[in-house]
Amino acid sequence: MKQWFENLAMTIIIRMLFGKGHDFEEGKRARNVMTNFFKLLGAFVVADFIPSLRWFDIGGYEKEMKKNAKEIDYILKKWLVEHKKKTSCGENKCEDDKDFMDILLSLFEDAMDEDLAGFDADTIIKSTCLSMLAGGSDTIIVALTWTLSLLLNNPHVMQKAQEELDIQVGKNKLVDESHINSLVYLQAIAKESLRLYPPGPLSAPHESIEDCIVGGYNIPKGTRVLFNLWKIQRDPTVWPEPDLFKPERFLTTHKDTDVKGNHFELIPFGAGRRICPGISSTLVLLHLTLANVLHAFEITRPSDEPIDMTASFGTKTTPLEVLIAPRLSPDLYY
Repeated sequence: MKQWFENLAMTIIIRMLFGKGHDFEEGKRARNVMTNFFKLLGAFVVADFIPSLRWFDIGGYEKEMKKNAKEIDYILKKWLVEHKKKTSCGENKCEDDKDFMDILLSLFEDAMDEDLAGFDADTIIKSTCLSMLAGGSDTIIVALTWTLSLLLNNPHVMQKAQEELDIQVGKNKLVDESHINSLVYLQAIAKESLRLYPPGPLSAPHESIEDCIVGGYNIPKGTRVLFNLWKIQRDPTVWPEPDLFKPERFLTTHKDTDVKGNHFELIPFGAGRRICPGISSTLVLLHLTLANVLHAFEITRPSDEPIDMTASFGTKTTPLEVLIAPRLSPDLYY
């Protein structure tokens, strides 16, 4: 299922950012390059812990990372040139047809050099698109995989979510974005999954900008700081039975708690100015994909054994294998 979620997420996000369809050759290449990017991101690099060994490039990771970076830059540069060419040729799209790169290009049309903090507009556009591509795709893949794993180990929760879908959507049509607001139990499931298994359990790295004291500890200026989101979101003083999967808590005791950085006890995407830039698109895709999968299919485990929930750096260590069967009218699948 992780591979299926990966293909789905990358296809949707590449289309949203660059307007490329799933059958476009460059789109397929971009998916492969980004898949390799995420593998390298999770690699154990000895030089990160013993910098003096960097020149040995143990494992060959640095060489592979440089190659991967060049491939990513080549693809983004090519797509940027294509967008510029279409704009210069007068191929103006209506607002509804513009992709993310189109929007960025229009924003930088009248930008002054002093507004770019020493960078050129092309570099900013490429890096912004890469941040959205990397942050949005990886987060949605991890979140969907964990959520479905939790549901398979708690079939009564899955059944309740499907009952809600049948009531709010019906069995004669597919879920669309307009239905999401009425699917309150499904949203509670997503929150509980993000609480138990945040995609980045140690958050993105931060750096202290001045000397400070936190909890009695001296934190010098320039110190790299990581927040243990996994621990924060399983604090028993805030979350009763913190290790249990209980979506109902977001309909009762924590019904006003959201994941958008407003409540420190639940910050799977971070908070403040450095909150995950892809949070809005990730939540839309998470809710919409989860709703469609649960609505369209009966999903079961291949055996009576529970799904292995072993994690490593926020990701599931074992493949998620499931059995699926259609639960709607056959004509809705074509």
